[in-house]
Parts: sequence; structure tokens; C-alpha cells
Amino acid sequence: MIQPVILSGGSGTRLWPLSREQMPKQFLHLTGEQSLLQQTLTRLEGLTTLPPMLIGHHSHRFLMAEQLREVQQKGQIVLEPAGRNTAPAIACAALLARQTGEDPLLLVLPADHVIGDALAFTDSVQRAEPLAEQGYLVTFGVVPTHPETGYGYIACGNALGAGHHLEAFIEKPALERAKALLEQGDTLWNSGMFLLRASRYLAELERLQPDMLAACQEAVARAHRDLDFLRLDEQAFQRCPSESIDYAVMEHCSQAAVVPLDAQWGDIGSFDALMATHTPDTAGNVVTGDGVLSDTQRSLVVANHRLVATLGVEDLIVVETSDSVLVAHRDKAQGVKQLVAALTQAGRSEPHTSPQVHRPWGSFQAMNSLGSPHFPACHRHSPPEEVNKSGIRASASGALLQRG
Repeated sequence: MIQPVILSGGSGTRLWPLSREQMPKQFLHLTGEQSLLQQTLTRLEGLTTLPPMLIGHHSHRFLMAEQLREVQQKGQIVLEPAGRNTAPAIACAALLARQTGEDPLLLVLPADHVIGDALAFTDSVQRAEPLAEQGYLVTFGVVPTHPETGYGYIACGNALGAGHHLEAFIEKPALERAKALLEQGDTLWNSGMFLLRASRYLAELERLQPDMLAACQEAVARAHRDLDFLRLDEQAFQRCPSESIDYAVMEHCSQAAVVPLDAQWGDIGSFDALMATHTPDTAGNVVTGDGVLSDTQRSLVVANHRLVATLGVEDLIVVETSDSVLVAHRDKAQGVKQLVAALTQAGRSEPHTSPQVHRPWGSFQAMNSLGSPHFPACHRHSPPEEVNKSGIRASASGALLQRG
């Protein structure tokens, strides 16, 4: 049986101001009516699986629960007290899966990927199953379509069932190296998705990362229920080394395999990647929301709350939200992460807080200190009056009122 494990702990700082610490990209509706997390969940419908296990930061617990509810799915939500990368998160998932007395195959999926061909995704997972059943730790390598410098690569070894022995991981290359890898034809993009037996992964972790395994075992053993959530023990998990599964396990495992995935895959890790998920107009522009472009080429305009107009520009990224506006040249898009770090160091709240505030009973739009002429209605229902840190109170009627 397959146990889906959805890793939902990323921050997505390269997509600021759309993606915030309190509302990261996996919860955003960037490519359609569903969020990236919800697309990941509904993609599982082509497979026979156990209910999904979501692993994410405790501050996002109500977001995860609400988005599960919206797609009418039930699953276990496991809360990390701090980010410790993918290897510990998968270890905790494996330990929890083993608590039932079963030993399922873990289908590990990041919550923020886009896959255009769900049938091809299902087919790749099914082709990987025999290898995972034999004890291989299987990763999925995306068939590259162009020389990409933003992804890591996987070098394929000898043929193995429906895939290949995993020869090596290759760090994100420079452009000329990426072109050479594409011409070789024996390398794939590293997707960060895995299919592996829970007990096999734990055995490899015990051999390679015993301190990490011990910390995860204690964090799971001392975990406690909080409403519908399972909270990992904070002290134990904080002691856990922060490491990716690639570095901690896969690079050192003799039974590592890779299965090709050709399913219109994308990792929306930048604004250029976001643009690639939309069909541009004849001038190469992508516009979402109320944008009017004149004499503008190859630009991305995201207008969430008001009109955004451009004139006589090219290769720009313009992103408007209710409290922030980003204007950047596309060549500098990878520097958004550093910009966010600088804003954080300056003590700004915008990289972290989201105007959309979520509570167990629903959500509301908070108003910044300068005020706002527009007060969207609360979603769902409101409890008796609540006051948040921004000085906004939600009345029982659902209206938002500014405190005097």
C-alpha cells in the first residue's frame, strides 16, 4: 500500500510579495482554481493510496486543514516546530507509518509542484512500485525540455526495471554545463519526489545518520495530539540535524534508483517559472488580474487589488498585493530572496505577515496601519469579536472594524 507524504513546509521567498512566511506559495492559487497543495492532493486520485499525511510548520496548521477540507479529503496533519529540511520530515513520516504495524511505500511529494499530465504522473509512480518493493529508494527524474540552471540534475546509470541505477546528483549547473547535460541525454532534472519503503529508509538513516534518526524517534515518541493535529516534540526535533534526503541518504545509498517522469512538471521557484505555467500574449507578456499593458514586452504583471498599467517597458516583473508592490527586471528575479532577507533585517513585517489572516473559524483581511478603503468580507463565519496584533477586530457579524 502507498502512503502519500506531502511535504508542506517551504517558504517560497523567491515569490515575494505573493508568497509570505505566513502564507507560502504552496497555499496560493498560482495556476488555477486550486492551490498548489490542493493540486498535489487531487493528483493522487489516480492511485490507490492510504489517506495522505501532510507535514508542515505548526503556524500553517489551519491553512493545511482548511485546504484539505476544501478538496473533501481527510488526512493526518503532522506539525513541525521548526524547519529541518526533508530528511527528518520523511523520517518522522516513516516512523508514524510504522506505528500502525504496517510497512507501506512512502510516496513523498513536495506540496508546491505543478504537473500538467496527471495520467503520466500516475504511470511513473506505478512503474516505480516494483523497484520500491524490491528495496530500492526510488526518486523521480524529470525528462528535461531545455537547459535549465535553476534545477539540480540526476545522472542515470545502468538500466534497472522501468528506470536506472542512480549514478550521481549534479548541483544546479551554469548555462553551458546545462546545455552539455541536455545533449548527453542520460541526465534528468531532480524533482525531489520519492517512492520508498518506510523500513528501508529508516534502515539507511540508522546506518548513515544515527543522530538524526534518534532525534526523530524521540520527537515522534513524545508527540502529542492538539485538536486534529499531531505535534512533534519540540525539544527533540530542535536537536535534529537539518539535512535534505539527497545529502543525508540518497547520495550514499547503493540501492538508489531513478524513474523518468515526463508529465509537464514544474517547480514554481521563481517568477520566470511562474510565467512558464501561463500562455503569454503575442508580445510575450503574462498578465493576471487587472493589468493594462501598452508597448510592453516579455513582462509579468500580477494585479491583485487594483489596476496596474505599464507603458514602454520590457522584461519586467510587476507584482501588486494589498500591502506591497514589487518591480524588478526579469534578469534579477533570482535576487528576490536576498531582497526579502534585507527587508527582514530592516525589521519590516511584509516578508512574514500576510494580509489574509487565518483562524480555525475562517479567515479575514487585515488592514495595515495606513488604513484601507476596501474591506473584504470574512470567509465562512466569525466567532465573537476577536482582536489581532494589527489592531483589527472581527465582529460576530463578519465585518472588519478598525480600532480607534
